[in-house]
Amino acid sequence: MALYCIGDIQGCDAPLGRLLADLDFSPSRDTLYVLGDLVNRGPASAAVLRRFMALDGAAHCLLGNHDLHLLAMAHGIRPAHRHDTLTHLLDAPDREPMLQWLRHQRLALHAHGVLMVHAGVLPAWTVDQTLALAGEVEAALQAPSFVDFLRHMYGNEPAAWDDDLQGADRLRVVVNALTRLRFCTPQGVMDFDAKEGLDTAPAGCVPWFDVPGRRTAGDTIAFGHWSTLGWQPQRQDILSLDTGCVWGGCLSAAEISAGGQLLRLVQTRCEQAQKPGR
Repeated sequence: MALYCIGDIQGCDAPLGRLLADLDFSPSRDTLYVLGDLVNRGPASAAVLRRFMALDGAAHCLLGNHDLHLLAMAHGIRPAHRHDTLTHLLDAPDREPMLQWLRHQRLALHAHGVLMVHAGVLPAWTVDQTLALAGEVEAALQAPSFVDFLRHMYGNEPAAWDDDLQGADRLRVVVNALTRLRFCTPQGVMDFDAKEGLDTAPAGCVPWFDVPGRRTAGDTIAFGHWSTLGWQPQRQDILSLDTGCVWGGCLSAAEISAGGQLLRLVQTRCEQAQKPGR
């Protein structure tokens, strides 16, 4: 049995198929953990969703910001962005089963000693708190009133976590941390403007995984979202698996042991080259 974490696919189904072939992936034997942003900007988002739906229990998929954007678009809450490539999915005859399936995916997982999220974890959160807060958002997405949640999901405020937060503000902070976070202050105030590499940290901010005293500092965390960060081979505590497939880079999979140790990194090049506009 092999275990794999896969970074942002963003609708690039052909590279995904090549990567799974390179891994010799077998759904009867192996397990995939997909770190969010399954859809958008690439040419075949519907094919990606259909592929993972067919894999059933062999694939565990997280939600990223582009996946939530798809749900908001589908329910008339957000307009299409200039570089979106979701029309074919939204016009597909099986759009409703795909959207229903997407709504029931997770925002955080902890398996084999690895905490898995799409973007980041706030410094005040433990692994257990991260999972519990992700569960609150998952429950809101799966509730009959999920459209109301989507309607109040967007915005940059509050920019920091407070245990006393309630309602839409509470869920918004959780969504922003798990699906949008790159930089924050040592006090956990999130920045949403800087999108480039480590040397572009805004004044007073550091990468979320370098905050001193971060409560998950002793845990391995696998995440995507940050294509300009790329794979960080010198780090043993993070698996940064968005390597810019949709931007003409690679689609990456980290094979991990049952205890969460990195065994190997497998990558396949992507022919897709979207214009910047993350």
